[in-house]
Amino acid sequence: MSSDEGGIDWDDAYANAAHIAGADAYPPRWAAAAAAFRAGARGETDLPYGDHPRQRFDIFLPAGRALGLAVFVHGGYWLRFDKSVWSHLAAGPLARGWAVAMPSYRLAPEVPIAAITADIAAALPVMARLVPGPLALAGHSAGGHLVARMLCADVGLPRAVAERLARVVPISPVSDLRPLLRTRMNDSFRLDDAAARAESPVCHAPRLGVPVTVWVGADERPVFLDQARWLAEAWPGTDLHIAPGLHHFDVIEGLTRPDSPLTEAVIGPGAGG
Repeated sequence: MSSDEGGIDWDDAYANAAHIAGADAYPPRWAAAAAAFRAGARGETDLPYGDHPRQRFDIFLPAGRALGLAVFVHGGYWLRFDKSVWSHLAAGPLARGWAVAMPSYRLAPEVPIAAITADIAAALPVMARLVPGPLALAGHSAGGHLVARMLCADVGLPRAVAERLARVVPISPVSDLRPLLRTRMNDSFRLDDAAARAESPVCHAPRLGVPVTVWVGADERPVFLDQARWLAEAWPGTDLHIAPGLHHFDVIEGLTRPDSPLTEAVIGPGAGG
């Protein structure tokens, strides 16, 4: 299947950096902000949830008793990055009294996307044991896919964990993986139609009773606006928030601020102060 089937260049359609001014500056800026944040944060880093070197997580703790645990799952098309680049995104929920955990996970092409989903499902019970109370999940891009997958019945979270889920916020998620079959990235994913369908949240019914807000930037690539809309339409009762003036790289920055609408979407209105 060619990347320009139907007149659409699917590789370009799913390329973010090529359409964001100064895109190359974002990853080093994120990494520097994350390192500075960790230098002054309470908590622990590199805690294991499995045997692989990437099956590790960091946890950041508020000054007092935590109101709950917010989990942030990073993106990078399941191909790149790790938890160390995003620590500063804990600042918003942390200032509101929530603990924040951030896992790394194995990457493609070493493992298929289904195994990455399994990594997050394995990490959640380990992280949840460290902090009582509600669990709020947020993830960006591929991480948005992964937190949405945690609501799908086939993932099989332990009941004690699933019953604590209070909110899930997929940020600019990839909710339907089938279009990626048309991209060169699939050389690494090795998806066929059946595997793409199995890993697509839009093809699963979500766990009932957990509020979901799909968050996406108004200035993102059209396919990411589509992906956000598809998930909101597939899961009845899901809120769709299109953040004006934001693109795929800055849509997550609200998590650095305790009073931002994004932070409030993750931990809930009026939670913490």
